[in-house]
Amino acid sequence: MNHSAKTIVDLLRHRADSTPDRLGYHFISGEEAIKQFTYAQLEQQVKAIAAHLQTFISLGDRILLVFPYGAGLEFVASFYGCLYAGAIAVTINPSRSDDAIDKLLERVEDCQATAILTTRPLIDYFQGKLTKAPLQAAGLAQRFSQIKVVAMDEIPQAIATHWQVPDITDETLAFLQYTSGSTGKPKGVMVTHGNVLHNSATIYKSFNHCPESKMASWLPMFHDMGLIGGVLQPLYGGFETFLMSPVELVQKPVRWLEVISQYRITTSGGPNFAYDLVARQVTPEQLKNLDLSSWDVAYSGAETVRAHTLEKFTQTFAPCGFRHEAFYPCYGMAEATLFISGASTKKAPVIQHIAAEALEQNQAIISTDGSRGIVSCGWPWLGDEVIIVDPETRTKLPEGQVGEIWAAGKGIGKGYWERPEATKETFQAYVEGQGPYLRTGDLGFLKDRELFITGRMKDVMILWGRYRYPQDIELTVEQCHPALRPCAGAAFSLEVADEERLVVVHELERSYVRNFNLEEIVGAIRQAVYQEHTVEVYGIALLRTGSIPKTSSGKIQRHACRQQFVDGTLNSVAVWRLPITESNVAALANSL
Repeated sequence: MNHSAKTIVDLLRHRADSTPDRLGYHFISGEEAIKQFTYAQLEQQVKAIAAHLQTFISLGDRILLVFPYGAGLEFVASFYGCLYAGAIAVTINPSRSDDAIDKLLERVEDCQATAILTTRPLIDYFQGKLTKAPLQAAGLAQRFSQIKVVAMDEIPQAIATHWQVPDITDETLAFLQYTSGSTGKPKGVMVTHGNVLHNSATIYKSFNHCPESKMASWLPMFHDMGLIGGVLQPLYGGFETFLMSPVELVQKPVRWLEVISQYRITTSGGPNFAYDLVARQVTPEQLKNLDLSSWDVAYSGAETVRAHTLEKFTQTFAPCGFRHEAFYPCYGMAEATLFISGASTKKAPVIQHIAAEALEQNQAIISTDGSRGIVSCGWPWLGDEVIIVDPETRTKLPEGQVGEIWAAGKGIGKGYWERPEATKETFQAYVEGQGPYLRTGDLGFLKDRELFITGRMKDVMILWGRYRYPQDIELTVEQCHPALRPCAGAAFSLEVADEERLVVVHELERSYVRNFNLEEIVGAIRQAVYQEHTVEVYGIALLRTGSIPKTSSGKIQRHACRQQFVDGTLNSVAVWRLPITESNVAALANSL
């Protein structure tokens, strides 16, 4: 890309000036594209929102964006409106749960937001909630009433002419991107305009995008993958994007693929669970009507990319024209704006089979027996860097050794909002006099310069003297009995009688919730885990369908599962614990 934009504002102004009538954004609901923006139409609305904000904010004020999933283009216009006003945009999950207003106010207070930007229907909804429970909500209502709330759908377009160009540079903060909270309380990552433009350039280059590319995204726009990938990347590349609500994926998973087929999409993706979900739920009749031959980049990230999911998806959709080479596993996180590494779009994903015993000793030794298939997440692009470091000794590790992944480059955020200690610990790491690096908290190794992720530091367990990765045990569990829902379990350890013990929590398939054999399922889990991992299961909780704790971006929260197991607050239909005096590994071993 040759445009000379220094900020996201420059970029949208360039698109609106040079290609005003080009369609940039579509929002699809149900079977129809219900709304679309040319760049000129989008900028007109953006300028009106910005002009209104400029009547009461100062440069660098935070504005919290709260939009229901169905208000996709309203979110897009409001996000750019904040940047055009010189404000820092802050996003949040548009929850309608009982504690939604609590969480909203928590976010307002954490980032010291000047105002909330939303739609009139959502304002009415929140006010209705507050008036229905006046006694419990009295304190909430008072706090809510003290915040300026702006209905963007009531701002007159005519005031766009009042907009003043903000005094911003590539170093100006564009937005606070809150971490997903899968291993702790969400923190606001400070992302600059320069961070976004560099990260967008790496995605454009690594995904092999061009002005004729077409994006489809159902990912939540308040989250890094949906915002940077689904909203900002198409603006950077000057190509169309077709946005959907994530609720559509849950209600009718095949709708995602129908959009790809209907609009000849070239780039689309999501976490591993989405590929698994559509492959499991698609019907032979639906397969007949899909043409996925235009799909060049099927990116997969945000959670462990599973080799068996790639294989299953390819087998299922190859008759529809899907090519295995289209799979694009990549690695990234909110602290790095989004993208850290990815491979070439011209070859199939690389999978290394690593000996499980070696992995437990932090060595990556290629093996074919008793091995674990780990999918490559490629390499960094455009001068960015990834190294593997021993987190204890803070020394660089050679290829083939497992350690913490550290990253450096122009896409790395400036730190956590108002959290100097956490910023220093995570964003300002040095090794052998070099840095600063971002400490990702993820474990992995390099092989032939490609990055392979093995797990998350905080999730790794030491059981019977060896490192155990929860995702390996979770995969074993979900495959051991038909009552257990795929991609809906968590494994973690508890300290019991001075020993680290394994606990498994897992959702039941809906058809089993009222009719299951606890003894049979517990037996299957214990036997499978012992057979595969030589570890005894201490506790098992079987959960109601759809109730396992997750982050707003859909990642299972192992730490929350652990805490709720200890507190007894999981939405469980049955809980089993092994009496400490009855450890019967010998009996388990004899039954194999």
